[in-house]
Amino acid sequence: MDLRDLEAFIAVAEELHFGRAAARLHMAQPPLSNRITQLENEFRLKLFQRTTRNVRLTDAGERLLGPARRAVNQAASVRELATAIASGEEGQVRIGFAGASSQRVLPLLTRAVRAEHPGIDLVLQSQTYVYRAFDLLVAGDLDLAFVRIPVARPELSYRVVEVEEVLCALPAGHRLADRDSVRLEDLIDEDFVSLPEDSGSMLRLTMYSMCMSSGFRPKITQVAPDSSTVLALVAAGAGVTITLSSVCQAQSVGIIYKPIEGTEPSHLFPALAWRTDNTSPALQRVLAVGENALPTPDLDSYGLDMNN
Repeated sequence: MDLRDLEAFIAVAEELHFGRAAARLHMAQPPLSNRITQLENEFRLKLFQRTTRNVRLTDAGERLLGPARRAVNQAASVRELATAIASGEEGQVRIGFAGASSQRVLPLLTRAVRAEHPGIDLVLQSQTYVYRAFDLLVAGDLDLAFVRIPVARPELSYRVVEVEEVLCALPAGHRLADRDSVRLEDLIDEDFVSLPEDSGSMLRLTMYSMCMSSGFRPKITQVAPDSSTVLALVAAGAGVTITLSSVCQAQSVGIIYKPIEGTEPSHLFPALAWRTDNTSPALQRVLAVGENALPTPDLDSYGLDMNN
């Protein structure tokens, strides 16, 4: 038995006439009659009562008609789904992001994808910091991730989607709170709040690099699992930290953000990254939506070398 057997059975059952059923199926009547006979032999059931004047369903035929219709409809649904998956209208895209730093860009992308391609299932994986995201993308465990450049993985492609200013976060009432900007040298004796050492965070690495370039190693007295908690601890007076303009919205009470003078980098550049050889049609749809939802900002004024 194949689907054509069931389609033949349904056509005869609905038309109750072999000639009309054959015309509906675009086939000759003798092959249709043979197909019904073969189906009855396979089922060991009489499906139709035939006379020279009429055709009617047997009790067995009546009972099998509903399941036969469901089977044919399910097969049609499978075909439609396969076509949608092949075109990218259906599918799954796994996206890695890192908490507060993606609070603005992630919703812009996911809302746009769901509006344009509701059949694409977005699986969001939080706490996926940059270096961990690189590993997961290369391994094929993520399809897309919010990262920061440089992307020093030849297997990956990327596109910059935002510009973030590097800032110093101070508790309200801090001795440097009245200044227009701060120098990292002024923070040598301060307690610092940081993300964990093994988080894979580029922000943590940037903070260390900036402090070391200013002649000191930051004294980490508090560690928090994400940027929102880091800023909450700063607001509570536990210390200071280096953060980004994209994260500031996570904490506005009890905290002051200041530009940092005389130290590089002054900005970081979030990007969407994906494995170059990932041919998933759904991923290609998401990337296309992202071109409009998260357009690449003007990078000329930052002297950004996209090759490094």
